[in-house]
Amino acid sequence: MTMTSSPLLELRQLDAGYGEVKVLHGISFSLPKAGRLALIGRNGVGKSTTLKAIIGLATIDAGQVLFDGADVTRLNPRERALAGIGYVPQTRDIFPSLSVEENLIAGLKGRTKAAVDEAYALFPRLKERRRNGGAQLSGGEQQMLTVARALLGKPRVLLLDEPLEGLAPIICLELMRAFETLARETGVAVLLVEQRLDDALDFAQEAVLLERGSVVHADTSAGLREKPHLLERYVGVAGHA
Repeated sequence: MTMTSSPLLELRQLDAGYGEVKVLHGISFSLPKAGRLALIGRNGVGKSTTLKAIIGLATIDAGQVLFDGADVTRLNPRERALAGIGYVPQTRDIFPSLSVEENLIAGLKGRTKAAVDEAYALFPRLKERRRNGGAQLSGGEQQMLTVARALLGKPRVLLLDEPLEGLAPIICLELMRAFETLARETGVAVLLVEQRLDDALDFAQEAVLLERGSVVHADTSAGLREKPHLLERYVGVAGHA
């Protein structure tokens, strides 16, 4: 799927997995600068592995990952992060023994300490808890901290792996509003994996359906909503208009 002639992120016929286990088979899609794309599908179809292949945490056996026209397929995760690829894993990867502010400072990547205020502007709840330890935060607050820390590295694309999983509805709403503000005001491109279908399609402009490690359909989010038979077949829900 090619959304622009000059995408920011592009996967070309990507095969990837973990050691001898092959998960992705010929995955191809692209994400434009400032674009929003949702990866949709049932559990276990390769959505998280796709993100891990992009950031360098899954083994790529064939194909390419291109970022802003450059082939980053053989770069390690740190090199990809420094190039401008931000990643927020399902595991809410924070330092539990550090305070909120210390966690944020760890994500600055050479920027001044004053940049932490950007995180507090996006998530005021974190400013209120800036002296609290990571282990003292709720699941939603830990997710906010993980996202904020990734953003302080000034990524040009942000990979979000099920950021709403296990969170209360009011926290999900707060996070999705923050993602909307972030995308609109900073122009960061977002690749979202999320099981909450309506939230994913409300946020994303484009969507890619995965099944058994392959792309089976690509469309606009609005177009996919008009194909409930596809959503029922590949996601298990028909979605809402």
